[in-house]
Amino acid sequence: MNNIVPDLSSKQVWFLTGSQHLYGEETLRQVATQSQKIADSLAEAKDVPVRVVWKPVLTDTDAIRRAALEANGEDDVIGVIAWMHTFSPAKMWITGLQALAKPLLHLHTQANVELPWDEIDFDFMNLNQAAHGDREFGYIATRLRIPRKTVVGHVSNPAVTAAIGTWTRAAAGSDAVRNLKLARFGDNMRYVAVTEGDKTEAEITLGVQVNSWSVNDLADAVHAADDSAITDLVAEYLDAYDVVPELRPGGARHDSLRYGAAIELGLRSFLTSGEFSAFTTNFEDLGALRQLPGLAVQRLMADGYGFGAEGDWKTALLVHAANVMGAGLSGGASLMEDYTYDLIPGEEKILGAHMLEVSPSLSTSRPTLEIHPLGIGGREDPVRLVFTADPGPAVVAALSDMRDRFRLTINAVDVVPPTTGLPHLPVGRAVWKPRPDFTTSATAWLTAGAAHHTVMSTALPVEVFTDFADIVGLEALVIDDTTTTTQFNQQVRWNQAYYRLAQGL
Repeated sequence: MNNIVPDLSSKQVWFLTGSQHLYGEETLRQVATQSQKIADSLAEAKDVPVRVVWKPVLTDTDAIRRAALEANGEDDVIGVIAWMHTFSPAKMWITGLQALAKPLLHLHTQANVELPWDEIDFDFMNLNQAAHGDREFGYIATRLRIPRKTVVGHVSNPAVTAAIGTWTRAAAGSDAVRNLKLARFGDNMRYVAVTEGDKTEAEITLGVQVNSWSVNDLADAVHAADDSAITDLVAEYLDAYDVVPELRPGGARHDSLRYGAAIELGLRSFLTSGEFSAFTTNFEDLGALRQLPGLAVQRLMADGYGFGAEGDWKTALLVHAANVMGAGLSGGASLMEDYTYDLIPGEEKILGAHMLEVSPSLSTSRPTLEIHPLGIGGREDPVRLVFTADPGPAVVAALSDMRDRFRLTINAVDVVPPTTGLPHLPVGRAVWKPRPDFTTSATAWLTAGAAHHTVMSTALPVEVFTDFADIVGLEALVIDDTTTTTQFNQQVRWNQAYYRLAQGL
């Protein structure tokens, strides 16, 4: 398998420190030394997956503007952390903040944890002024309406580095989407509303390029797959999965597995040559393909590609973003769909799956590789991986086009084992209990108009998704332990008014 998720350690976040010349060169030397120690602490923190790069202390308007422009011009820079060690007059930050096109985190910290009460003099006070220097910075950032995350506390506090690490993952997701090329094979499923969306607005807001190709362009690539490459890929399947006898070499349906391998090879070659990191298919438009892609889609998602079924490009981009944001963490990300409920009072559960396309990254168990009729799509029986998602905390999120904005609805859930086995459901699947409870969750989800296609992440917390939404400019609605239907309904109404007013005339 060929993972396309970038190594986050190759990405950079610049650490910018604000000060001024009022306090003299000796103070500025101390500022530089101490700010570099703060940056080094962040760089060494295990929960910050990117490189934190310290930059020389900024003391005037031109230097700040140039630092912002330089950050904009570096492809590997995915964000900027700003800290006002002393009092940095905020008017000097106006042009720089207006020029900055990368995500911003405001770190409100200081060099020392405890105050040396019996040693404090006014030289100490002049040096350690973040308590009001950062308030000056916060004022100008708010007045300029600069989106940002604010993290408060000393960098020796694990909660601080965890929050910063979470933001860097969200910034990496934003960077991935802004540079994302997404291929749609055919259109979306007929008559379905939520898979529609404004692709032009998506490129304006998110940066993603969404375009369509004929499914027969894909079929040509599939049917051009080399026999020896197919044989090699089948050998990989035999090594990685428990393959049912009828699909193994010599089995009655081995040719179906070889065709599944050809689909994977064709898809990979098409996506690689076009530099696509996400794609969609549609069972209503399969052209010359003999099978609906199942196994191939599952493996590509496990490699970091984004995927949306039935032409759902919004879910496809979100799956890829979740894969990037979760790089290096245990767990995975996948297309998911709420299919049916277990409604025993007090024990309600949701059974999620899709026709074929759920990523095996949701499970640490060894999947079985099987073939079964699909009953939809009008093609040959497709091959697919069968498994159940591992129990544990997870997030289910959906991206919807609300006409005047994109809305990201996020539900904290707990994946649980099925009540019994599922011997007649031969697909990848997950069972979960939504927070705070089934009734509140489902009511809020329906109130939000959230999509039925989702991304399930077993690697990421809710905060990564909310940080991602803030960075790229999405409306975010969260359903978690604190949610009530009254509060959620009010938030939806308030947001409607806010987003209408925020767009201006």
